[in-house]
Amino acid sequence: MERLRRYGFVIGFLAVPVTLYAVFVISPYVQAFQLSLTDWNGYRSKLTYVGLDNFAKLVHDEVFWRALRNHGVLLLVLPVATVVIALFLSYLLNLGGGARGDGMRGVWGSRFYRVVFFFPQVLAVAVVGVLFKAVYRPDESGVVNGLLARFGGEPVGWLTEPGLALWSVIAVMVWQAVGFYVVLFSAGMAAIPKDYFEAAALDGAGRARLFFSITLPLLRDTVQVGWVYLGIAAFDGFALIQVLAGDKGEPDGATTVLPIQIWKTAFTYNKYGYASAMGVALFFLTVTFAVLTLRTTRRERIEL
Repeated sequence: MERLRRYGFVIGFLAVPVTLYAVFVISPYVQAFQLSLTDWNGYRSKLTYVGLDNFAKLVHDEVFWRALRNHGVLLLVLPVATVVIALFLSYLLNLGGGARGDGMRGVWGSRFYRVVFFFPQVLAVAVVGVLFKAVYRPDESGVVNGLLARFGGEPVGWLTEPGLALWSVIAVMVWQAVGFYVVLFSAGMAAIPKDYFEAAALDGAGRARLFFSITLPLLRDTVQVGWVYLGIAAFDGFALIQVLAGDKGEPDGATTVLPIQIWKTAFTYNKYGYASAMGVALFFLTVTFAVLTLRTTRRERIEL
């Protein structure tokens, strides 16, 4: 009877959140899987099932594969660049000042720098896109090209040249993401006992040795979480790319990504079934990346 009462108490608390999660999260996923098997155009009341035809079309869709190539570049560059920069800045802000009488400290002004680095996180993605659209303007009125002109350089089409457009977008994504991961990694470093660093410093370990032998191994779980989050972000980029480069993947498909292609296929071409198939493919790509990352980086937990 006591066990039944306890389980009833737990179920009573879980009923509402589980129901909301099922209605607003699980149900849309199920509907997307269902629509991916149809040729629904968004208007007909009756669904006509076409089986796996939409997925067969994806295999031969050149735009789909171009978007996957762009996601591949994002997946390789965005997590690596963001994690490396964030780890470097976090180390400086928490431990870069060396040892003093009351323990390890960060560089001078580290509290102020934390606020500065986190500032991009408080800006809406659309605001960041509009800001950098002005920064990347192809004439001398743009911030970057204006600086180049001062030193005698020629204006560069940062968002209009196929070889530069995606890299310019990645630079903005890294700039926006670094602040959050500086805070995340700083929290992880704050949880590491300072005795480890002080003992290693007394033994003559330099800052590089402190970082690679103590900080990084003990921060591995936090870095793993950050890596997964950034990998998921690499499969997105909808709002930022939409503002910076538009929905046509210009120039020459250099900035085409699946979320924008899904939106355009559904709301411009009225091919909701085909767009849902793209969404299902993106879902499995994202889940596969997360699972593989967690499995390949799994190890025994270090107890502090």
